[in-house]
Amino acid sequence: MHSKQKNASPPEIDAADLAERLRFIQWSQEDQVRLNGWQNSAGTLIENAVLKLYGHLGQFAVPAGILRDEATVTRLKERQQEYYQQLFRGRIDGDYLKDRSLIGQVHEQLGVDLQWYLGSYRFCLSEMLEGMVAADRADGRWALESFQSLLKIVFFDITLAAEAYLAATTRALAASESRFSHALRGANDGIWEWDLETDRLYVSDWWAGMLGFTVAAIGQQSAGWFDLVHGDDLDGLRQAIDTHLEGGTPSLYCEYRIRTARDGLRWVLVRGVVESDHQGRRRLAGSQTDISRQRRNQKQLEHAAKHDQLTGLLNRRRFNSYLEELLLRQGRPGARYAALLFIDLDRFKLINDSLGHAAGDKVLRHVAKRLQDCVRTGDRLARFGGDEFVVLLDDLAVPGDAEVIARKILTSLREPLRFGDRYLVVSASIGITVLGPEQSPEHALQAADLALYRAKETGKARYHLFDQSMQDEVRNRLRLETDALQALQGNEFSLVYQPVLDLLSPGGCPPVAVEALLRWCHDGEPVSPVSFIPVLEESGEIIPVGYWVLEQACQQTVHWQNNGAPHLRCSVNLSGLQLREADFSLRVREILDLTGLPSTSLVLEITESLLVDAEGHSVSSLRELAAMGVRIALDDFGTGFCSLGYLNRFPIHIIKLDRSFLVEAHDNPTQQAICRAIISLSATLGLDVVAEGIETLEQVDFLLAENCRFGQGFLLSHPLSVADMNLMLSR
Repeated sequence: MHSKQKNASPPEIDAADLAERLRFIQWSQEDQVRLNGWQNSAGTLIENAVLKLYGHLGQFAVPAGILRDEATVTRLKERQQEYYQQLFRGRIDGDYLKDRSLIGQVHEQLGVDLQWYLGSYRFCLSEMLEGMVAADRADGRWALESFQSLLKIVFFDITLAAEAYLAATTRALAASESRFSHALRGANDGIWEWDLETDRLYVSDWWAGMLGFTVAAIGQQSAGWFDLVHGDDLDGLRQAIDTHLEGGTPSLYCEYRIRTARDGLRWVLVRGVVESDHQGRRRLAGSQTDISRQRRNQKQLEHAAKHDQLTGLLNRRRFNSYLEELLLRQGRPGARYAALLFIDLDRFKLINDSLGHAAGDKVLRHVAKRLQDCVRTGDRLARFGGDEFVVLLDDLAVPGDAEVIARKILTSLREPLRFGDRYLVVSASIGITVLGPEQSPEHALQAADLALYRAKETGKARYHLFDQSMQDEVRNRLRLETDALQALQGNEFSLVYQPVLDLLSPGGCPPVAVEALLRWCHDGEPVSPVSFIPVLEESGEIIPVGYWVLEQACQQTVHWQNNGAPHLRCSVNLSGLQLREADFSLRVREILDLTGLPSTSLVLEITESLLVDAEGHSVSSLRELAAMGVRIALDDFGTGFCSLGYLNRFPIHIIKLDRSFLVEAHDNPTQQAICRAIISLSATLGLDVVAEGIETLEQVDFLLAENCRFGQGFLLSHPLSVADMNLMLSR
């Protein structure tokens, strides 16, 4: 069972060591002579012994597993016979020493245990002894002396091979320990072992080094370990150890803080298992890992999950949990007042659009800092997103304390923010609601938001308290919006027509034009246009409704023209959304063709604000309409901010004088002057003027004196249904 591995490095034996070893086994020249004397018969002895040996080895599982194929067995037999032939030559030199050392290393690497290695020697020697005694035909003394010489060289050989075997085993174990130690260092682990019977503690260099200590500084008792553990974590560590020792957990696992040599703290993870030796002595052993970085990362992730990334304030999710907890406390006896402030910056979009989002972010950080300076310790401040902030005020003596803090916030924000060489003034609007146990978080936030909306409506840079009427208004508005958006499909809309009269014509003359006005009757009750028209505008529903109005008005006007009023014109109000439609002029043309109304009989009314906001294609649409023959009227002229230059830029045919100028025209010289100027300017530009809101005869006299021929108003006629208009036209 011997082979060679040429690349191995056997231990060196110098001449002095060799001489001492040979002297100890009493090796002499006579021993070599006696062994050489068996050269002729040794071959048979060796062959018989080796054959019997391999037959015997085949009966055992371990060696049989190594000797599985015939080629291997044949090779090993040949090598073993050659080996014993070498022993009988009795020559001990350098090559022999090297070969013996290699044999031991090869056996260790192949995994051949010493019991099989040494047992094979015994078997072969026993067989050869019997053969040598049988071959000595004299008294057998020569055979015994020769066998003693053979024993000397065999045990010398065994010693060399065993030393090499053990050296290889030691090197393999050292390499394994080195790899294990290197792996532990790479894993940031330190090794420890604690003898529970003697309280003797062992820690590795890496265990101590990760804390900045030496092994000697830690000591050899468990107190050296536990004294370093943070006081708040020591009980938890001891409990984890006791639970594992009592069988409550399969292994020890505990995270805790431990002091370093520089009085710092590190988070570590200890793992371990307890085991008992054959005497029942228990040892607890395991590893300790530095997890400080993981803990820092975990803490950062936990903070990010609860805080706004830009300002560091609480985020919406975390704030909602605090709000929910506070509302639960409000239902307990003795709870003090609490309030919610909803804060929104005024005109913040202008800051982003003019200075850029980076400047906007800087403003938000400054605002967050000022808000923090205004609230009390224990109050909760959060950023909800964009330029919205919320404050949760707890433990208020009276509800009015919330207003005190709101005023403080408004005052703080009025202080200019400095950006390099420029200053920026930021204002905010605040909605306040006092919290009660009956509220849900959603209702509380909604109430504060409604109060904020009212503060914005009433001028910004102020606060407003929530009251139930705001909620009622919102609900009514929502109901109105829902119903208004379904009114067209429900055929709930109708038109009335207000006549436009020629003031120079005698009474009873038919109108020269009518203005179509939209009306809505819902559930049998009329709804004011002031309420539902803005809803249609905001939702965009005004576009289909507007086309419906235009088609109905044109169709009705054609009917009147065909029944005695051939020169009657129809005036229809336009929405800015309609005019922005890319195909608006085409749609008007289709309606005119569909109804048969001449384009010169249609007047489309637009407002000053629509002209100011008009885009390129809106201007083109107006010009296309004018080219078709449709007349354009400028409604409510003089009440807005329209420049006179718009009268030249846009195709305007009619100016409608707003009723506000006529109210005091008969006794207010300034109002008279304005009316006179508008009428005179229109005449100079070749524009017709229609006075709106005529309610008194004095106003009629004034208009006629200023050569204003056309007017409409309650004095002349209220808006009329189709049936009433039929009566007027028939007269």
